[in-house]
Amino acid sequence: CNLAAGKRGMRDCPFCRASASGDDAEILAKLQKRVDAKDPTALEALGEQYGTGKCGLEKDVPRAIELWSEAAGLGSQDSHFNLGIRYFEGDGVPRDAAKGVYHWEEAAMQGHVLARHNLGNHETQNGNYERAVRHWLISAKMGEKWSLDAIKDMFVDGIATKQQYASALKGYQ
Repeated sequence: CNLAAGKRGMRDCPFCRASASGDDAEILAKLQKRVDAKDPTALEALGEQYGTGKCGLEKDVPRAIELWSEAAGLGSQDSHFNLGIRYFEGDGVPRDAAKGVYHWEEAAMQGHVLARHNLGNHETQNGNYERAVRHWLISAKMGEKWSLDAIKDMFVDGIATKQQYASALKGYQ
């Protein structure tokens, strides 16, 4: 993804490795070419542009949902994550927490760390603290500081054990 490429110092297009410079129309044309080829990363990226109204596009959440749904069907963990947020919060779609959790579960099973963290938050809201700690243990070991902090808070409150907190801390480092 663009974020991962940026962290590695890569500023080129993640699809074709060409220079990422250009105006919005040129960028969208390149992206559309990959969308037409049913590239799930491109579908997710175009959905992000529509969902936020970037790259010269007018914000169109229903179109973003459509693109993310197609990308999720092709296995895009980021699209599952985005759909989870939209459905859970009712942002641009009718609120459907069960559908939001489903998409977070799909993303988490593919290794999406924030989806795993959000599942922990959801379990806490439902009073399922042991499940929440298990989700946060996984995401803390994947490097998510918010999950580590959540386990620390649960430990301080007497809900998580010292062993669970130590395991999360060790995995986070």
